[in-house]
Amino acid sequence: MTSSIIAGRSDAFAVRRGYAPGRYGQIHYRLSRPKTHCDAAPLVLLHQNPSSSLEYHHLIAAMGTDRVVIALDTPGYGMSDAPPAPIDMAGYAACFAEALDALAPLLHGPFDLYGFHTGTLLAMELALAMPRNVRRLILSGIPMRPVAERAERLRAAQDFAQLDESGAVALDLAAKLWDYVVAQRRPDMTLDDAAKLWIDKLKPLDRAAWAYLGVWSYDYEARLPLVTQPVLLLQPDEAIAQASIAATDLIDNATVERLAGFDRDIFHIPDSVAALALAMRRYLDNPLSSGVSQ
Repeated sequence: MTSSIIAGRSDAFAVRRGYAPGRYGQIHYRLSRPKTHCDAAPLVLLHQNPSSSLEYHHLIAAMGTDRVVIALDTPGYGMSDAPPAPIDMAGYAACFAEALDALAPLLHGPFDLYGFHTGTLLAMELALAMPRNVRRLILSGIPMRPVAERAERLRAAQDFAQLDESGAVALDLAAKLWDYVVAQRRPDMTLDDAAKLWIDKLKPLDRAAWAYLGVWSYDYEARLPLVTQPVLLLQPDEAIAQASIAATDLIDNATVERLAGFDRDIFHIPDSVAALALAMRRYLDNPLSSGVSQ
């Protein structure tokens, strides 16, 4: 039997939770750090939409054995307070920058960033907002779909149904998420783990579309060339892989590494978490790829 990788393993106590002040309220984070001092740069994780830092629980624990790791909940997702209205990717990054300033005692000098899907855009915007603080980036799944598809997805996000008294909208959203998160999960992911992630993704309800407004209106062609820090695209074999790899043509200092053999649920399967952690350390701990924008 595959054991639960969210609540039932020894790393459950390796991850702590806390809050940092933000312009819209509190920003929730998950934290892990080694028991003794380590010189490795801290690592900040930014999640996909509509998830939270919960999806990174095991990556936090795996990477936190030799460096400080902080995973932030995007405002309006997980346990972070929401803005009064949708904001763009740069707006979310400004919130993160404020939270990380407040968490400065946990961060000893420049830090590295990892972002997955929506988190790739948040990471790049945070790198632009804090060029002297961000050392290197690792990205997985840059959602730079074709222009026409972005426009179609933006219209769908703008037309996202609001909650109604009958509960029809909420129940329809719950059923669709259950099908995607639970029914279509990898066979080596437990039902218990998948159900916890389903609840996490369902929590924002109709606010789930807010971050997508920023994703599908994002000016990839203008913003990606502005990133000057070294970037590694660590790309799983997922449906968006080719679009993600193509996006690196817009980033001057980018390299690509395929995470072969893994497609979805990569943060919830022990083998893929181990492969991620190995590849991330190999890149982040290589002095030849270091650099902070001046």
